[in-house]
Amino acid sequence: MKKQIPKDYKPSESEVWRYIDKWNGLDNYVCHERALNDLFFNLCPQNKTIESIILKISVLNNFYSTNIFDVYGVAKHYMNFDIDERLQREDETLVDDLARVTLKDDKKWHFYSFATKYCSHHKPLAYPIYDRYVSEVLKFFRSRDGFCQFKNAELMQYHSFKSIIDQFKRFYGLDQFSYKQIDQYIWQLGKDYYKRSYKKS
Repeated sequence: MKKQIPKDYKPSESEVWRYIDKWNGLDNYVCHERALNDLFFNLCPQNKTIESIILKISVLNNFYSTNIFDVYGVAKHYMNFDIDERLQREDETLVDDLARVTLKDDKKWHFYSFATKYCSHHKPLAYPIYDRYVSEVLKFFRSRDGFCQFKNAELMQYHSFKSIIDQFKRFYGLDQFSYKQIDQYIWQLGKDYYKRSYKKS
């Protein structure tokens, strides 16, 4: 039988801290996060060369098991954009631009979750992360509590998604938490109740 978030469960400051503490107790996640921070903040903070972009895409792809099957093709696509300048401006449209990739044989792909991760690991205070678990949790609380009225497709439009996260934080009194902390909370909550047999994506 599929697990469900309990009907009386409510997001709260204490719950966010509980899940953050849980995250901090997971050595593999903590070590991966430290390695990613070292890569994105110290070793390759800029996106001027395809080599640095390939390195960051490869490591993110490995750590998150995101199934980016053509790292070079995605890196070439990323080179089409002035990533550093747009990150500095906290340009939300950058995520959507990076997500829409045309690869071999002119086949179009939408690597949206990965693009949110790539931007977030450069500027975690400006870019919340989208993935399936986050989506399921937001849809659950929309249906149960009506914290925000949105169509499912809006979760896949980054400006709308960020606004939905902001409304989630405001509705449940969680404005004191950063996007990174909220991601750690919502992702783990979703993983507890919506887990499938494959890894985080």
